[in-house]
Amino acid sequence: MKVSFILIGKTTEEYLRQGMSVYEKRLVNYIQVAIKIIPDIKNTGAMSFEQQKTAEGKLIMNAINPGDIVILLDENGKSYSSVEFSVLLQKHMLQSTKNLTFIIGGPYGFSDEVYTRADDKLSLSKMTFSHQMVRLIFLEQLYRGFSILKNEPYHH
Repeated sequence: MKVSFILIGKTTEEYLRQGMSVYEKRLVNYIQVAIKIIPDIKNTGAMSFEQQKTAEGKLIMNAINPGDIVILLDENGKSYSSVEFSVLLQKHMLQSTKNLTFIIGGPYGFSDEVYTRADDKLSLSKMTFSHQMVRLIFLEQLYRGFSILKNEPYHH
């Protein structure tokens, strides 16, 4: 199984990039990981939030492959414990999912088109995190999930 991430915009903070790099390197021991960064929309000052989401949504839709299983990281998604999340990962591996694609949207969320295409939604917390911080938090949880499946001590 391959895990892909679609992200809106570059990760601007160096400490977040460094943390993400740590978990990307660790994850290669378990799965193939691909990160697709969609550039920020230019000239958003004259755009409404809905227009920005629509513009980002078109770019996201172009980055998704037809056979991908798409999971949005969304505040209205289902919350999992780390162990429950590892079970979700295992389910997709057992179902021979080729590409599991997680999408972290921009600061205003996703367009209706992206919501319609999604197979599932996942929430990391009832708290709100910046869309850039979510990247690091989620990569750590993905690594934790695979370490749980391998009965490795990282989770403890």
